[in-house]
Amino acid sequence: MSKAEAVRTALLASHPTAEVSTVQVDVSSLPSVFQASKELKQRFQRFDYVYLNAGIMPNPQLNIKALFCGLFSRKAIHIFSTAEGVLTQSEKITADGLQEVFATNVFGHFILIRELESLLCHSDSPSQLIWTSSRNAVKSNFNLEDIQHSKGQEPYSSSKYAIDLLSVALNRNFNQRGLYSSVACPGTVLTNLTYGIMPPFVWTLIMPIIWLFRFFANAFTLTPYNGTEALVWLFHQKPESLDPLVKYLSATTGFGSNYVTSKKIDLDEDTAEKFYQNLLELEKDIRVTIQKSKNQS
Repeated sequence: MSKAEAVRTALLASHPTAEVSTVQVDVSSLPSVFQASKELKQRFQRFDYVYLNAGIMPNPQLNIKALFCGLFSRKAIHIFSTAEGVLTQSEKITADGLQEVFATNVFGHFILIRELESLLCHSDSPSQLIWTSSRNAVKSNFNLEDIQHSKGQEPYSSSKYAIDLLSVALNRNFNQRGLYSSVACPGTVLTNLTYGIMPPFVWTLIMPIIWLFRFFANAFTLTPYNGTEALVWLFHQKPESLDPLVKYLSATTGFGSNYVTSKKIDLDEDTAEKFYQNLLELEKDIRVTIQKSKNQS
C-alpha cells in the first residue's frame, strides 16, 4: 500500500483535479477479493474501464540448452518473443486450495468481475475490461480437463491462454448487457519479473541479440512505456467496435517507433464457453466451502 500511495501522490501532483483512490487486494486470496469488492461497491456506483493486470510467474526455470539451441534455429525470433518451450515454473497451492498461478492470474480476477457485475453492466454506455495477455499464451499448454494446470510445468502460459478464452466468453455472455472485454499484449518488456528469469550474465550475453531482433520482429518493446501502447490505444476505442476474437499487441520497430498490431486468437468459441462454465462451477464450489468454514467458525 505504501507503493500505491506513492503513485497516488505522484498522480495528484501531475493531475491536481483528479480523484485517485486505492484499494488493497490480493487476487490470489478469495477473502481478500471479496473484501476489496465490498469496499469498491461502497465507494462507487459504476465502472467504465477496468484494467486487469496482475500476473505472477513463480520460480521461473529457463532451459538454457533449449534457449541456445533455439538461438541458432529458424525459430529463434519466435522463441525469444514467446519463450515457448524454454520456460517452466513451479508453484504452490493457495490457502483456498487453488494452484497459485491460476488463482492469481485468472480466478481472482474472474471472481472480482462477478462481484462487481452490477457496477460494470449498464445500458446507457458500454463498459470495458482490458486484460493483460501474453505472446506466451500457447494453446498446447492449456487443458480443459486441467484448467488450473496442476499437472503441467508451464502454468504462466496456461493462465494467459485461459485469459484469452475468458475474454471471448465474457463478450459472448455480457455484450448485450453493455460489458465488453479485450485482451492486450505488452510484448517482451524488461522488468524485474523478466530479469528474474535468467542470471544477469545471460542477459548481458543476449541483449545485443535482442536489440538486433527488433529489426526483424515487432515484439521486443523492451520498456514498460513502449509496452503500454496497445493499452492506451484500447482505452481510446469504442468497446463495441473491437473484434472480440482478436488480441491487440504493442509493437516497436527497430528504430524505437511504437504502434499497435492485432492477431487472431488461436481458439474456438465453444472451448471458451466450456471454460467459462467450468469457472462458474468452481466458483459455486468455492462459495459453498467458504460458507461452511464461516458456519463452523
